[in-house]
Amino acid sequence: MAWPVLLVSAVLEAVWANALSASKSFSQPVPTVIFLVATVLSVIGLSMAMQHIPTGTAYAVWTSVGTLLTVGYSVAIGAEPMSWLKGLLLVGIVGCVVGLKQLDSKKDAKSAPTTA
Repeated sequence: MAWPVLLVSAVLEAVWANALSASKSFSQPVPTVIFLVATVLSVIGLSMAMQHIPTGTAYAVWTSVGTLLTVGYSVAIGAEPMSWLKGLLLVGIVGCVVGLKQLDSKKDAKSAPTTA
């Protein structure tokens, strides 16, 4: 259950990042409220996930998924351009996060009790 909570909180991170931009320095009320609510829920979800996922891995996944979604949204609405280099760097982020997850999975498998 920790991984779905972490992913939802990472999506909320992208929501608050985009709402922060749309709030225009907190001068727009609706994006400001969305920013505040999404921030609180995102951090609560991250905190809950960290009870079961190592802190470094949880934080890396949270920020990486948030980054990918924030950049993706910005590109989709035309706020920033996409380039092959930006795409390559985003793929690198995904690769690093997958690697961290795999390392944690191997550690968990080694520390699991065996039955004879």
